[in-house]
Parts: sequence; structure tokens; C-alpha cells
Amino acid sequence: MSLKQVIVTRHDLKMSKGKLAAQVAHGSLESALKASKIALSTWRRDGAKKVVLKAENTESLYRLKQQCEDTGVVCSLISDAGHTELAPGTVTVLGIGPDEEEKIDRLTGMLQML
Repeated sequence: MSLKQVIVTRHDLKMSKGKLAAQVAHGSLESALKASKIALSTWRRDGAKKVVLKAENTESLYRLKQQCEDTGVVCSLISDAGHTELAPGTVTVLGIGPDEEEKIDRLTGMLQML
């Protein structure tokens, strides 16, 4: 069983590279912390595969979050604290998994790479 994690970013925000990197890190960490201990251990042992994709807007992230919840895939929606570029509470990324690669691909396969 191959596991991976996907972090989906909001393409419409046009965050700076540094801001985007920080938000992706938040999404990865928060979602990983929600995974089962077995999934987390296996994923880390096998190289902690991650893919960063882009969604068009907030609505896209909320739809994807609901699909994850409906199928039992761990996820974490990240909202910015508002200390730098974005208004407080701005939804920036959705971390998904780690979980089975095939399950995640069914949810995110239509999205483009960042």
C-alpha cells in the first residue's frame, strides 16, 4: 500500500513564495497530525511523499474538504492568522492525508500541479 499526502493551495490568492511555503507547511503538518499512528509511521518510513496542487478558490477547497470527510480521508483546512499578507481567517490551503494514494487520487486527480 502506497501512501501520500496532498496539499491543495488557493490559486486565486497569489501569495508570495514565502507565504505560500509557510501555508503549505501548516497544511502538511496539521493534516499529518490527524492521521492514524500506523498511517503516519508508514508514510514517514516510505519517504513522506507529498504533492502540492492548486484549486481555484475557497469554494473548491470546501468542496474537497467535504469529499474527504465523506470518504474518511483525514484533512485539515488552514486559515491564516493575518500577521502579514492576508486578512485574519483567510482560508489558504487544505492538507489531505497521508492516506492511500489511490483514495487521494480519486479526490484530487482533476487538480493541476502548483
